Amino acid sequence: MSAARRVEALEAVLTQAINRLEAVLAGEMMALRAGDHSGLGDISHRKNQSLMELTRIGRGVEAASMSHDLRDRLSVLRERLDENSHLLELHMEATAEVAGLITRAIAEAESDGTYGAPLNGSTRIG
Repeated sequence: MSAARRVEALEAVLTQAINRLEAVLAGEMMALRAGDHSGLGDISHRKNQSLMELTRIGRGVEAASMSHDLRDRLSVLRERLDENSHLLELHMEATAEVAGLITRAIAEAESDGTYGAPLNGSTRIG
């Protein structure tokens, strides 16, 4: 197989891997936006597998020999990964905020008020 044919074949395989990863990213972002967390574990596993596949295939392609189309596809993929990362970051921040609210609520419910500040601003006599 000629070098040009080899590069062309690798680009075709890489493009297929990009398509699979983009589909996984779209599914994850749709689930996060809809608040559906039921399949996120599976999606995360598939995303990790796709990223690993992309990395392995990408090792065989030299940047200097990449076609313009493949460079464009990789650029779009980078944008989608950045968007996915931002959405995951927002999700994690919201989760941490909710966890903090729950922790405070439990602590307040378990406290008898002996050592805490009064809720209404009055002083305790007694």
